[in-house]
Amino acid sequence: MKSLQQFFLFCSGVDHSILEKCPTDRNKYTGIGATIFFTGVLAFFSSGYALYTVFDSWWASVAFGLVWGLMIFNLDRYIVMSMKSYGKWWRDWLVALPRLALAVLLALVISKPLEMKIFEKEIRAELVSMEQEVFKQQEDRVRTRYAVQIGEQRAQLAALKTEITTKTATRDALALQAVQEADGTGGSGKRNLGPIYRAKKADADNAQAELDKTLATNQPLILEKEQTIKTLETSVQSEIAGLQRSRYDGLAARMEALGRLTATSKAILFASLFITLLFIAIETAPIMVKLISYRSPYDYVLHEHEHVFEMSNLEKTTLLSNTVKNKLRFDTETGVHLVTSRIAAEKALIDHKLKEKLESLKNRPYDWKIGSVGE
Repeated sequence: MKSLQQFFLFCSGVDHSILEKCPTDRNKYTGIGATIFFTGVLAFFSSGYALYTVFDSWWASVAFGLVWGLMIFNLDRYIVMSMKSYGKWWRDWLVALPRLALAVLLALVISKPLEMKIFEKEIRAELVSMEQEVFKQQEDRVRTRYAVQIGEQRAQLAALKTEITTKTATRDALALQAVQEADGTGGSGKRNLGPIYRAKKADADNAQAELDKTLATNQPLILEKEQTIKTLETSVQSEIAGLQRSRYDGLAARMEALGRLTATSKAILFASLFITLLFIAIETAPIMVKLISYRSPYDYVLHEHEHVFEMSNLEKTTLLSNTVKNKLRFDTETGVHLVTSRIAAEKALIDHKLKEKLESLKNRPYDWKIGSVGE
């Protein structure tokens, strides 16, 4: 039990030498460390599941999940360890705001894969619908590519058949008029095979001849168009059968399925929201505990320890700074005095030399001849 407590204290990032002076804070930091540890564990499972949907391999998902979990654990530990209580709530909150924002971001990243695992059955059902939609879109694209050609062939086929139907109807109407003229049920109303009948019979024979001619011309074209349409439809079915229908089950597809479920189901939407809020609460719990708690003995001892170090460092740097300043002042003033003295000595020496030269000139006889002076 003691070793487990020591492990959780390590997770909290507490300084053991300072904590020994404040035994009342041991349970507080044990709880904080346990929260950080279990957050890392949840991050491991979350990333492991997410990476399993990507690599479809337990070994890869466990390896990467372990790395991710350790990274989240270390980051949470650093966030909590770097927080210090200054005794002023506004300053504590101001310092904690960036850490809270980072904790919320981590909670969102951790919670999403676990949400997908919790709603796995619903997501699988939605993936089936999405998969069918994707397959239908692929089939529609194939059919659209051939639709123009098939439409043109069918329009031409309909025109050929319409022409035959029209001429057949004309032939039938003229033949019926000739028959009615012959039996007296129509036309002149007299039963005979006179000139009126023969004229109508000739019109019916001409219509039959035109129909036979049209049939002779259009029937091969109709068969050709029907065969072309059948060939195009066979090509459509062949391309549809050859489509790559890979499993629609990736990480992005699952996230999209979860988004569609939350958009259509209020129950899943609220459940997803509560799960996210739960992870945010877990992730921010250590920070909130340190924010809402009064300054404990550990905070005072830690502040004293850091203050002693800060003052010691300030003393050393101040002494070093003063030493450097004094040395610079000494070197500057002595250098200036040395230069000044040398200048004065040089001036005196020059004056002495000039005086000697002047005395020497005075003692020599003066010659008025040009160029004689100084010879």
